[in-house]
Amino acid sequence: MAFKDEDFVEIEYSAWDTSANRLIATTDEKKAKESEIYNKDYKYGKVLVVLGSNSVIKGLDKEIRSMSIGEQKKFTVKPEDAFGQRNEELVKVMPLSDFRARDMNPYPGMTVELDNMTAVVRSVNSGRVVVDANNPYAGRDITYEVKVIKQLTDQNEKISALGRTYNVEPSKVNINDKKLVIKYDSNVSKNADYFVGKVSAIASIFTYFKDVSDIVVEEEYKRVDLEKPGHAHEHKHEAKKEEK
Repeated sequence: MAFKDEDFVEIEYSAWDTSANRLIATTDEKKAKESEIYNKDYKYGKVLVVLGSNSVIKGLDKEIRSMSIGEQKKFTVKPEDAFGQRNEELVKVMPLSDFRARDMNPYPGMTVELDNMTAVVRSVNSGRVVVDANNPYAGRDITYEVKVIKQLTDQNEKISALGRTYNVEPSKVNINDKKLVIKYDSNVSKNADYFVGKVSAIASIFTYFKDVSDIVVEEEYKRVDLEKPGHAHEHKHEAKKEEK
């Protein structure tokens, strides 16, 4: 079968810098650990690709379209369909004093935000700092090994998968006419990342579901018992310090 624009497809993949034969990304936790690129904040396992949405590089999007569910394929993508060619105009030399004025102490490998672009510090010497805003893999062939797991066709599944993409998978989804209700129960951790991810997920839902006119978010929170053993002791200790 052939996939098309706006199809929701779940895949597993690994990607290598071809010339260096170095793993640079993977959905396989074991491979990530073995290659020492493991990220404890990343949720390993299948990922969602919405075809035609620029959520993945052009070459990967193109290859997925020609695959079938359950198919596994290995292929190499040229720079023009991967992370582009290197642009030397994106490499700049800046005075070290510019960084000092921002209370920054630059070092090679440091990531910085400059003129609304993310750049990497390449070198620091003689009062000058060389920064590079090219993608780290610009100009390189990228080899992919991809397996198509599933195509999502059910609306609830699609919405849950979008939430999972932003680490805010809903506890429950209900669509009634043009109104969507998504619920996050008390088991969903509601830290700062949750609120950012929730806004991103809602924006994506409006993008891909043109029939949805209203989104209602229901959230549950549990009271944290501050008088549990240990907490009461902390309060007493603070009170003693204030008396001093």
